[in-house]
Amino acid sequence: MNLLIRADADTQMGTGHVMRCLALAQAWQDAGGQVTFGMAMAAPALEAWLKAEGMAVVHLSAPPGTAEDARQTLNLARNAGAEWIVVDGYHFNDTYQRIIKDAGSKLLFIDDGGHADHYYADIVLNQNLFASEGFYRKREHYTRLLLGTGYVLLRREFLKWRNWQREIPEVARKVLVTLGGGDPANVTLRVLQALREMEIAGLEAVVVVGASNPHFEELNSVVRLYGMTVHLKRNVKNMPELMAWADVAVSAGGSTCWELAFMGLTHCIIVLAANQAPVAETLQERGVAIDAGWFDALNQAQLTHLLDSLMKDKEKRLEMSQRGRLLVNGHGPQSVVKIMLN
Repeated sequence: MNLLIRADADTQMGTGHVMRCLALAQAWQDAGGQVTFGMAMAAPALEAWLKAEGMAVVHLSAPPGTAEDARQTLNLARNAGAEWIVVDGYHFNDTYQRIIKDAGSKLLFIDDGGHADHYYADIVLNQNLFASEGFYRKREHYTRLLLGTGYVLLRREFLKWRNWQREIPEVARKVLVTLGGGDPANVTLRVLQALREMEIAGLEAVVVVGASNPHFEELNSVVRLYGMTVHLKRNVKNMPELMAWADVAVSAGGSTCWELAFMGLTHCIIVLAANQAPVAETLQERGVAIDAGWFDALNQAQLTHLLDSLMKDKEKRLEMSQRGRLLVNGHGPQSVVKIMLN
């Protein structure tokens, strides 16, 4: 019942890979197992969180995604007595998978769009709405595919909100801003500028700054300068409570979108990276979120207008909230662990 998870986080890639692996790790613990994380990049705040959850964290010295990384991961798995290895990250390719499988370990590979040339893993998990078997035509005969939002990896703190019912106000006045663990381009500042121009009485915002965000002090200064009712929070662990508090959210197109959908929180997605674009597009097609497009093509006036229209349209927010709750059922982590154990 020992599990090894290999994932990384930093300013550029954000924290999403580690955070969704944390959800799987929690479900593994709930089934009676123990978890070790292998990480090649330093992420002190995240590591402290993992250790507080009763999980071990071990640092690898090899360059991430290399053959030496795979060999060190195998050694770590042997030392931990782990039968299963979970790998999550775009820097892990087909060669990495093959090295682990050739050594006889069971492998779960978490993927978002078929970036590897071939798949050797026992299980490939793609929790995205657009996940398709076509991404994985080049795979081994034994590889099992877990595709779609039925396998969304939600952390333990979200699951107790499964039966909670959201109230939809006539005018949304409470905004949650969460643009990932890194936000190197400081798009959060552009969102604050857009909110500043809105003419909605009683507007209040909570801005969540990720553990890897380098702009915290600048944002803190801007908030004091603007005189807005903005609460800047860092290294947040109570995201479900903040999502329950908010009427509308502005988010990036990462794993947070599935959390927002589960909580029935209408959100506007700003695309910060190429892998986020299909998430934003498909969620807009399903009527769950609004796709605001790429961050570098979105100006402050456009964002202000987009948010103003959404916050004044109760019927639209109600429909989007209901569609989101139907899309993500909250049973994903337990379903994945059950398949692994069986």
